[in-house]
Amino acid sequence: MTPAGREEQLHPLRRAFLAFLSVGLVVASAAGCGAEDTGSGGDGYRISLIVGLKGDDFYGSLACGARQAAKKLGVELDVQGPNKWDAAEQIPILNSVIAARPDAILIAPVDDTALQAPLEQAAAHGITVVLVDTTVKNPSFAVSQVTSDDELAGEKAAEEVIRLTGGTGAVVTINTQPGVSTVAARVRGFEKRLAQEPGIEYVGERFAGDDAAKASSVVTSTLAAHPNLAAVFATNTLTGQGAATGIRNAHKSGEIKLIGFDANPSGVQALRDGSAQGQVVLKPLDIGAEGVEQAVNALSGKPVTKLIRTGSFVATKDNLDDPETQKYLYRESCTGA
Repeated sequence: MTPAGREEQLHPLRRAFLAFLSVGLVVASAAGCGAEDTGSGGDGYRISLIVGLKGDDFYGSLACGARQAAKKLGVELDVQGPNKWDAAEQIPILNSVIAARPDAILIAPVDDTALQAPLEQAAAHGITVVLVDTTVKNPSFAVSQVTSDDELAGEKAAEEVIRLTGGTGAVVTINTQPGVSTVAARVRGFEKRLAQEPGIEYVGERFAGDDAAKASSVVTSTLAAHPNLAAVFATNTLTGQGAATGIRNAHKSGEIKLIGFDANPSGVQALRDGSAQGQVVLKPLDIGAEGVEQAVNALSGKPVTKLIRTGSFVATKDNLDDPETQKYLYRESCTGA
């Protein structure tokens, strides 16, 4: 006898009981789902975060912020990144993530041109893309960009240089390399503010790559050409470390002011020992959290903010131990974040 035939032979009361039980289970199931829903809207989404550099303290803090938001919103998050700042290393990671088909990708592109096509491909596959920290030439495929206001941060660095030098003397910028959106914006803001100071002799921007030895050499050569060198603006960790070495080798620590973009442990130590007089601190913790929130909003049909710019401030030896400063110092682990 077929299953349908067996069901027809059930006693009417038994059929009624089974129907009642079935309805009860549906109601109980719906109630259970409602009890587990915290209103976060996460819905079990899978999100992949691809940072610019694995093991870097800045991106460690960004990942901490992302993890905190993922836990709060009930989404699954995995974090990956290249071993060096190189598009040739980041693109294969991105392609592997695309093949795994997560619901969303958060990524800090290491090159604003080389990552353009691969990210457009991710979006074409229906993956929600949020750009964090850095961007590409045409970010129209991304549902949101969450980044520091690097231009404003550069202006804050210039303000600190002006304060420390009294608005006089020669100033040089040591940058990494062309094609990195964040550091380019920092220099833009720095130069714009510095141009308003007639007493400053701005000798321009020098590229040192991510090479501390080259940054040290820039200080040496600049000092030889401009004995009145009063300040150095370094746009990231390694340029700052190299600049400090160059200043120290010239026996001018403290005399030539160093303003960097390094809230890593090395930059903090430079403030404590007087190798640097100021470090511009960005807020990667906030970038990571906002990135996950915007991805979840896009996936769940909620309003999304197309561009979010997070804040910055200048850390000095005087405010280094303030709780708000400590909160945003970069850490690879989430301790203290």
